[in-house]
Amino acid sequence: MRVLSGIQPSGGLHVGNFFGAMRQQLGLQAEHDCFYFIADYHALTSNPAPGEIAKRTVGVAMDYIALGLDTEKTVFWRQSDVPEVTELAWLLSCVTPLGLLQRCVNYKDKVAQGLSPNHGLFAYPVLQAADILMYKSDLVPVGADQKQHIEVTRDIAIRFNNNYGEILTIPREQIIESAAIVPGLDGQKMSKSYGNTIEIFEPEDSIKKKIMRIVTDSTPVEEPKDPDKCNVFALLKLVASADELSEWENKYRSGGMGYGEAKKRLAELMIDYFKPFREKRAHLESNPDSVKEILADGAKRARAVAAETLAQARKAVGLGG
Repeated sequence: MRVLSGIQPSGGLHVGNFFGAMRQQLGLQAEHDCFYFIADYHALTSNPAPGEIAKRTVGVAMDYIALGLDTEKTVFWRQSDVPEVTELAWLLSCVTPLGLLQRCVNYKDKVAQGLSPNHGLFAYPVLQAADILMYKSDLVPVGADQKQHIEVTRDIAIRFNNNYGEILTIPREQIIESAAIVPGLDGQKMSKSYGNTIEIFEPEDSIKKKIMRIVTDSTPVEEPKDPDKCNVFALLKLVASADELSEWENKYRSGGMGYGEAKKRLAELMIDYFKPFREKRAHLESNPDSVKEILADGAKRARAVAAETLAQARKAVGLGG
C-alpha cells in the first residue's frame, strides 16, 4: 500500500510533531511503500523570507533522517523539485467547485490567526489534493483536525474521474488518534502557531528552561494533584517507562510533591529520549551536501511516478494532442 505524507518547512520539528504524528508515520515504513515530502510550495502561503525556505527545508530533512526516516526504502523529496504537481493542481482546480473550498475550515482558521487571505492559502486544498493524487496514494496518515483535507481530496478525485475516466486513485485517511493530545507549554496543543513548542533539536539548556515554564495549576505542594489534568504528567507519559509513570501517578495523588520536581525529571527524560537522534543530526549537520543529495535522489524517484500520472491526466482532459 502506498502511503503519502508531507510537512511544511516552518521551523525545527518539535515534540508534538514527533509524538503526535511523525513516530507513527515513520513506523509505516516497515510495511508500506512510503512517499514523504517537504512541502515548500505550501510554505509560500505565509510569505516567509525567501532565504528562509531553503534553509528550513534542509533543516527539516535533517530532522526526519535523524529521527529514523529510511531514505533507501522511503521516497523523500522537496515538493518544488517535482514541478509537475503544480500542473496537476491546475487540472484539478478546473473541476473543483468554489463552494468546496469556501467550506474548508483551515482557511478560516489561518486567516483568524493573522495570515494574509491570499489565493494560495484559499486554494491550498487543491495543491494538497495534487500532492496526494499525483503519487497514486492509497493511505494518508493525518490527525483528526486534518480529516477534512482528505475528504476534499477524495471529492476532487471523484469529480475528475467522473468527468474523464478512472485516472486517479481515491485515497483514504488513517487518523492518528494521538495527534491532538501533546500539550504545549501553555496547555494548548503543541504548535508553532501558538509559540508553545519544545523543539527536539534545540539546545539542552533551552529545553530545560522551557519545561520549567510549563503551565500548571496552583495546587499547594502538600495537596493531592490530579495527573489527568496536568500538562507535565501528559508529557511524562510520552517519555517515562510504565513503572516510573506509575510512581509519578502515586506521587501526584498522594500529595507532598511540587510540580517543579516533576518538571525537572521530565527535562531529564526528554533529553535522554532524544539523545541518539540528536547525535545523528549533529553528524548530518557536518555534511549537509549528503542531505541535499538524498533530496535530489528522492525527487528523481518521485518525478518518475509524477510524470506517469500527469501524462494520463493531460491525455484525459485533452491536452498534448
